[in-house]
Amino acid sequence: MPVACQHCQKAAATVHLTDIVQGEKRERHLCADCAEEEGVIMKTTPVPLNEVLSKFVMQKAAVQELADLTCEQCGMTFVEFRSHGLLGCPNDYDAFRRAMDPLIERTHEGTTQHVGKTPLRMDPAARNKMDMIRLQRELSQSVTDEKYEEAARLRDQIQRMKSE
Repeated sequence: MPVACQHCQKAAATVHLTDIVQGEKRERHLCADCAEEEGVIMKTTPVPLNEVLSKFVMQKAAVQELADLTCEQCGMTFVEFRSHGLLGCPNDYDAFRRAMDPLIERTHEGTTQHVGKTPLRMDPAARNKMDMIRLQRELSQSVTDEKYEEAARLRDQIQRMKSE
């Protein structure tokens, strides 16, 4: 005989939970809707097989496209670069740009431009100026990427720095 949901008292319980709190065993029996409402489970809608396959094919095509990249000057392929971790010539940066930009962005916290290091004993005014330039660049990129919440946060940070 099916157990009724302890929350709604209407549907049959399909989720059965056992909690042990301070040595005391507590059982709860919930229907799928009530269990989802309480955050115990998440209902998932099945993804159609053709959608899964098309994503796989698209991803495989993108990987193959990257694998086919070759530098015209030194002949190095992107696969060789990935396996060795070293570029063959300065032209490789341009030849593999499409594939390397995401790698560089992950490594350099979202930027693809080298900005260099700052001296540890830098003048505070110069450091503030550099910080302001960096924040303005990030603000511009956030607006371009339509990340308006981030842009508002950066704008406020810039305003605070200007008022100090």
